Amino acid sequence: MKLSDPSATVSTSSSLITRFNLIRKQTLAICKPLHPEDYVVQPIDFVSPPKWHLGHTTWFFENFILAPHLASYQLFDERLNWFFNSYYESQGPRILRTKRGNMTRPNLERILEYRRYVDQHMQAFLDSREAQLPEELKYMISVGLQHEQQHQELLLMDIKYILGNNPLFPAFAEKKMPESGNRPVNYLPVSEGIYEIGHQGTDFCWDNELGRHKVYLPDFEIQDRLVTNGEYLEFIQDGGYENHEFWLSEGWEWLKTLELKVPLYWYPRADKWYEYTMAGIGPIDLNKPVAHISYFEAEAYARWKGLRLPTEFEWEAAFQIHGKAPTLNAFLESGFAHPLASETAEDNQLLGHLWEWTASAYLPYPNFPRFKGALGEYNGKFMVNQMILRGGSAATPISHIRSTYRNFFHANMRWQFSGIRLVKDNH
Repeated sequence: MKLSDPSATVSTSSSLITRFNLIRKQTLAICKPLHPEDYVVQPIDFVSPPKWHLGHTTWFFENFILAPHLASYQLFDERLNWFFNSYYESQGPRILRTKRGNMTRPNLERILEYRRYVDQHMQAFLDSREAQLPEELKYMISVGLQHEQQHQELLLMDIKYILGNNPLFPAFAEKKMPESGNRPVNYLPVSEGIYEIGHQGTDFCWDNELGRHKVYLPDFEIQDRLVTNGEYLEFIQDGGYENHEFWLSEGWEWLKTLELKVPLYWYPRADKWYEYTMAGIGPIDLNKPVAHISYFEAEAYARWKGLRLPTEFEWEAAFQIHGKAPTLNAFLESGFAHPLASETAEDNQLLGHLWEWTASAYLPYPNFPRFKGALGEYNGKFMVNQMILRGGSAATPISHIRSTYRNFFHANMRWQFSGIRLVKDNH
């Protein structure tokens, strides 16, 4: 199965065992282009070695599904809990994230054996009793599947960081991206009013999407596509990275400490700018969206333009009015793992291509449900000092995204597939 094969698309209406098999195969398909050495590298503390993702997503099903709910199940290796527990305090001690690259054992072959062992037991478990499973357990299995899809995107983020910091700039993706045309940015109107925000319905969502509530919004206009490389280059050429007036104080200190002058994966060559994408390194396509931008950079660019970032409520209201159905070429299934240009006004890029920074801090909604146990550790405990992003990216599985999905990162992070969309006020 190829990364770009649409037949790999997971339908949320499929049976649990069908979804389980497809999602688990998709993770391995993502890793297929890697060389053995690529699986073990941790070039910086926030990147995990690819082999760790393969083990951690397997540990989730063993630890939360098989061990507590299948009496005859024998752990593959009880020592693996220490390696593959990520941040669950309730599940015992674990290796620090910053030390994951120090562990050469278990090796890749052993981790793949672990995956096969757990997959076989999960398939037998679901084959024999899926129809009789209680709703709470079905939900936990769905959490495991959604969790694995999150790690598919994290895998691509980490793989890109590993390869993009290699001076050979090796290509990863099978497909070359199409040439792109240029179109001017326009604005989509959103009228003043009261809007309902948050998830509704019975399909899957994360707990941080719950607590549907009403917000009042003055009227505003939002850009009908993402900010492009060419537009962001104007900010750079105008001295945007040298002028403190555009930057938050913390952002300015971050920029000066790291001596940053351009987005992540931009490199100078012979007086020209080149960009590393999953297809390798090449001249920057000025018409494609600018990617791998931190919140600090997005906010500084907005100030330079005399505009601002939307709040997450404005973004969701804009989607309610102007949103389009997701398309494969904007997500993981495209095989590009890179945003494409918006060629027509119909393509407003609200879903896919790049996660879009908002001006909203990551905080709970009213009546946020506080789960007990491991589920209570999934999202709520991270609601401090992080900013919300919306919309999904070219590394997000298409079946994983929703218009109410709330992603979050620290303001200085930019190894995720993130970009910019601006708004202007009409009042």
